[in-house]
Amino acid sequence: MSNKKELRIGLIGCGFMGRTHSNGYKRVNDFFPQLGYRPILKAACARSEEKVKAFAEQWGYESYETDWKALIARDDIDAVDICTPNDSHAEIAIAAAAAGKMILCEKPLARNMEESQQMLDAVEKAGVANTVWYNYRRLPAVTLAKQIIASGKLGKIFHYRANFLQDWTISADVPQGGTGTWRMDSAAAGSGVTGDLLAHCIDTAMWLNGAITDVSAMTETFVKERMHQLTGKVEKVGIDDACIFHCHFQNGSLGLFESTRYARGHKALYTFEINGEHASIRWDLHDLNRLEYFDHRDESIVRGWRSIHVTDGDQPYMDKWWVPGLGIGYEHSFIHQVADFLRSLETGEPCSPTFYDALQTQKVCEAVLESASSRSWKDTEVEWRELMPAL
Repeated sequence: MSNKKELRIGLIGCGFMGRTHSNGYKRVNDFFPQLGYRPILKAACARSEEKVKAFAEQWGYESYETDWKALIARDDIDAVDICTPNDSHAEIAIAAAAAGKMILCEKPLARNMEESQQMLDAVEKAGVANTVWYNYRRLPAVTLAKQIIASGKLGKIFHYRANFLQDWTISADVPQGGTGTWRMDSAAAGSGVTGDLLAHCIDTAMWLNGAITDVSAMTETFVKERMHQLTGKVEKVGIDDACIFHCHFQNGSLGLFESTRYARGHKALYTFEINGEHASIRWDLHDLNRLEYFDHRDESIVRGWRSIHVTDGDQPYMDKWWVPGLGIGYEHSFIHQVADFLRSLETGEPCSPTFYDALQTQKVCEAVLESASSRSWKDTEVEWRELMPAL
């Protein structure tokens, strides 16, 4: 019999993210056996009984609910995992906190600053453990980039640039609203690529390079009207299809960010590059087990970009997986976040990014949208706290 403490999970939302999170819970103890907690898939929740029943059976949840309020009210749920569209994050999180439940929430934290602040206030008042699923931090190559920067190898940072490119909304026939395309509906999503894709870039950037202090942005909505799946009517599109912004970081470096869903040929191209006085690093999600590194201090005859294959046991997280040379994938970032969250319950330290951290990312997103609307520079008022996930 296992002597691990049980963490009974109630998952709300059974779509794409519900699958990634469930996989993380199911696999974490297989590869992180030293953890003192064991996730128990207690209940899954979705509005469609047919869908949630099938999901619960497939992923091994003991039961299911069709009303998230009923799930939160259950005494056999310790932690609530929110995998719903953005418009329900705040209501669910606030209720879960009031019920004393731990909360793991999908990104972005909410649709706007007002909702995000209410969520933070709720978890701080209740004193419940919380984290937000900005999973790209937990890819070993990205965490290694963090360690390299923290070591001082890059020296003073001058530039940070990132992009996140997709192409799935180019056709005007893609609808807005409803299952599958709620990200196209501003009422459900809050924003378009800014909250969906750039939020990832911003979280990673501030984790690696510190606070973003001010921004200047432009956005564009290329298809102005789309059919709404819920109303059946052609309605105005309120989201941003593309966004570009530049910014200042607190450390004096400059940032350049771009995101669009109109980059034909790109399904999920996420890259970043950081240039320092001594060295540079860059990373590409399409080759996620590699980190590229250039050091000007190398002997001139061999100086050049080197490709670091992040699969050795002394690199972040990799001692838990296979032998050197064998890579891991996207899904492992969620397993790593589950592991870090479980470890945080043992140590009592926060599991970053917390709701507080995600609120800072929301501040940047909101400043970006305000800047684009007003065509002016906007201060972010970010208060960034340095938190490194345990490894």
